[in-house]
Amino acid sequence: MDEASTTLAVQHYLDELAGGAPAEAGGGCGVPPHDQIVRALLDRAARRLHQLCAGVLHRSYPRLTRPPLNLRAAEMLGAVVERLLRALREARPGTVRQFFALATQHMRWELLGMTQCLDKQPPAAELRDGLIPAPAASDTGLTPDARRMLAAIDNLPEDEREAFDLVRIQGMSQAEAARVLGVSVMTVNRRLNRGLKLLTRALSDLRPTKNVPGSD
Repeated sequence: MDEASTTLAVQHYLDELAGGAPAEAGGGCGVPPHDQIVRALLDRAARRLHQLCAGVLHRSYPRLTRPPLNLRAAEMLGAVVERLLRALREARPGTVRQFFALATQHMRWELLGMTQCLDKQPPAAELRDGLIPAPAASDTGLTPDARRMLAAIDNLPEDEREAFDLVRIQGMSQAEAARVLGVSVMTVNRRLNRGLKLLTRALSDLRPTKNVPGSD
C-alpha cells in the first residue's frame, strides 16, 4: 500500500464525511452511514496510524514499552482508533494533514493518560530475603515537568505544533515534513524554530539556574 494511494483514499473518506453523512440514520447492517465511512477511513489509514503510534511511543514514552505495561504499538493503535471513532462524531478534519494531526494529538493524550495511571499505582511490595526494592525515584512515568512540556507543545500555534510533531515527535526529516504539509523546507525550518522559541519561553523556569540573570 503506497503512501500516495493512502493519502488519496483518506482524503476521499474525509470528503464524504464533510458531505454530511448522517450519524444516526441506519446504513447497511444497521450501522449508520457516518460510522461506516469513519470505519472505512480508519481501516485505510491503519498502516500509517500504526507507524505514527510506534514513533510517538518509542521516541517520547519508551518507559511504557517496558514492565509493568509492556505496551506495544498495535495495542496502542486499538485505543487510539476507539478515541478517533468518538472524536470523528464531532470533529470534521477537512484534509489528510488535519486528520493525522488529530490522530497524533489523541496518541499523546492516550499515552499521557497511561503514564498518569502508572504514576498512581502503589510501589511494588518490598521483597524479602534482603533484596533491595526499586528506588522511589525510578522512572515509572512522566514527571510533572515532562507533563508541562507536553502541555506546552499542545498549546503551540497550529503551524508550529504540526512542524514540531512531525520532526521532533514522529522523527521525520524536515524535507519529509515539508512534503506532508505541502510547504517548503525553509517554511518547516522557520515554523520549527518559532515553536522551539515559544517552548523555551513557556518553560524558561526549567532552564539551569546558572544562566545569566535577565538574558534571553
